[in-house]
Amino acid sequence: MSADLLRALRAIAGEPHVLTGTDAAPYLTDWRKVATGRALAVVRPGSTGQVRDVVRACVAAGAPVVPQGGNTGQVAGATPDASGRSVVVQLGRMNRVRSIDVENDTLVAEAGCVLQQVQQAAHAAGRLFPLSLGAEGTCQIGGNLATNAGGTQVLRYGNARELALGLEVVTAEGEVWNGLRALRKDNTGYDLRDLYIGSEGTLGIITAAALKLFPLPVAQRTALAATGSIARAVALLARARAMLGAELTAFELMSAVALRLVPAHFPQQRLPLPAQAPWYVLMETSDTESEARAGARFDALLAAALEAGEIDDAALAQSVAQSNAFWHLRESITLAVAAEGKCAKHDISMPTSRLGEFVTATDAALQANFPGVRSATFGHLGDGNLHYNILQPAGQRADEFAAAQERLSALVHERVAAAGGSISAEQGIGGLRTADLERFEDPVKLALLRRVKQALDPLGLMNPGKVLA
Repeated sequence: MSADLLRALRAIAGEPHVLTGTDAAPYLTDWRKVATGRALAVVRPGSTGQVRDVVRACVAAGAPVVPQGGNTGQVAGATPDASGRSVVVQLGRMNRVRSIDVENDTLVAEAGCVLQQVQQAAHAAGRLFPLSLGAEGTCQIGGNLATNAGGTQVLRYGNARELALGLEVVTAEGEVWNGLRALRKDNTGYDLRDLYIGSEGTLGIITAAALKLFPLPVAQRTALAATGSIARAVALLARARAMLGAELTAFELMSAVALRLVPAHFPQQRLPLPAQAPWYVLMETSDTESEARAGARFDALLAAALEAGEIDDAALAQSVAQSNAFWHLRESITLAVAAEGKCAKHDISMPTSRLGEFVTATDAALQANFPGVRSATFGHLGDGNLHYNILQPAGQRADEFAAAQERLSALVHERVAAAGGSISAEQGIGGLRTADLERFEDPVKLALLRRVKQALDPLGLMNPGKVLA
């Protein structure tokens, strides 16, 4: 049967685009290198029709299907299991921007388009596509939507779900749903778009999307500010919202531990402020009127925050290059954390008002139970999402830290649940957090999720083992 399926896949996608053996190996390990699977083949279709035919062939053979984009996820959501029966459907060849409608402020892109490519296409048309992630040079639009990616500008523009107007999807049974109508109002039944976005490839394969565009800002201002506590950073956020309104596009929080890791591992990057404060905030505002207005409003915000004691010092970017350097520091934290050694990663969210107390109390509890661990916390304070990363103690063996990770993460997630938060804010569940979802999610919600899965993927072939165990 496997030989027949391989022949069928080669007939559909072409022999060069059906990879097996060592050719398939680069697609079988997740970005963090915590999970490696096996696959019958990796198929690289070049059109929606080919994706449809691949899924139909897999359904006929009873072979699981694992959709994969740029493979930049944090929870092994695009990695096959160890059975060797799966077919990985890698969408990188489907990389066309099909159309741009400037008057409607929309762009239609195929799932394999790299996020940066979509940003550049929008910019060339005099528009902004605001989704922005550290992995934007390699992650793909299909994966961004399948995981409902967040990023640094959620505060103003929302998650990936808010940026998509319509989808084209190959269903679990090999049908094509053409839902690409770029409409801002469409109340014709259940919202299938929102169902597929965030489903992590467990209900079908997103092959294209109609995306929202926005006017390009006339001016931007970026500042890195030092602050004494998360509580002060939250007060600064409230002030920034009051003074800037919708012009506040990003508000990122970084612990000194996390920020210092960047120049430690990437010496070419320099900190614009002495890393002496415990916390740092990276703020950005966008103005659609004028440079002068943007500068005056941002300067007034920083002056008021200094006077109120919400920040101790601030570096204001004086050029686009300096602004990019500030953002490069923030976006390099994930790579610096990976270079530092073993890390227990947590992607959590809760009401912003509770974050300061949560971090202080949980840091103390971790030290009491796992002496020497280091908290390299950073994330999107503006939308209540922190990447609460716990590094292994200096000098501890990697296997010793790995043995403690399950207990460590359980402690963190128990405290997140007690604070009314979520154990996955923007990275998804994938294959790594299924047990946590079972433990901490509402049982009625879990039952409803299983009914949806059964209804749309009755054979259970779409990305099995992800999201729902």
